[in-house]
Amino acid sequence: MPSINKAVNNPRDTSQDGLNTFEQSVYNDSQPTIIGVADSTHYLVGVVDADNNFSGLTAGSACTVVNSLAEAKTLLRSHYYSKANVVYQTAYDEMCGLAANGHYHESIKL
Repeated sequence: MPSINKAVNNPRDTSQDGLNTFEQSVYNDSQPTIIGVADSTHYLVGVVDADNNFSGLTAGSACTVVNSLAEAKTLLRSHYYSKANVVYQTAYDEMCGLAANGHYHESIKL
C-alpha cells in the first residue's frame, strides 16, 4: 500500500464515485499540492497524481482557488491531509532571457 499523508479517515466525506477522500488518496496515489505564482493574489489547491497531472481534491473536480496560503492550508486540513507540497512558480527568469531554473518546491506540515 502506498504511503499517504492523511491524518484521519472520515467516511462521511464521499465523492460521486463513492470513495471518500482517504480512499481516493490511496487509490490515486496523489499528493496534495498548493501552487503559488509570483505576484499573484491567489493560490491553486489540488492534488498531483503519479503522472504529474494537477486536479481537484476530489475525483472529477477542478482545483480550488484561494486568497492566501493560510486559507489553502485550512482547505487541505478540512480534507484530512496532514502535509502538502508547495510549489512557487515565476516567469521572471524566462522573461529576462535566462534559462528556467525550475520551480521552488517545499513540503509543509498542515
